[in-house]
Amino acid sequence: MTNSEGIEWDATLYKYEQIAQILSERIRSGVYPPQTVLSEVALEQEFGVARPTVRLAMKIIREQGLIITKRGKGSVVVHRGGNGA
Repeated sequence: MTNSEGIEWDATLYKYEQIAQILSERIRSGVYPPQTVLSEVALEQEFGVARPTVRLAMKIIREQGLIITKRGKGSVVVHRGGNGA
């Protein structure tokens, strides 16, 4: 199943898991360098999902240590992870 952005969703995984994988890959590859603010609203629109789905994805990448989230400030990429970055 694809949305308007052409994302092919894997029916065997939850969308939030897939979004977390995509965001993690973007952070690790440098698409989102350190200090990038990740907007939940923009991600909602990009992936065509509701805010709770985006928040679950953010929780996963926060637990991976790739972002930090501060109430009222948003989520910020802290490092790329992986290769010592």
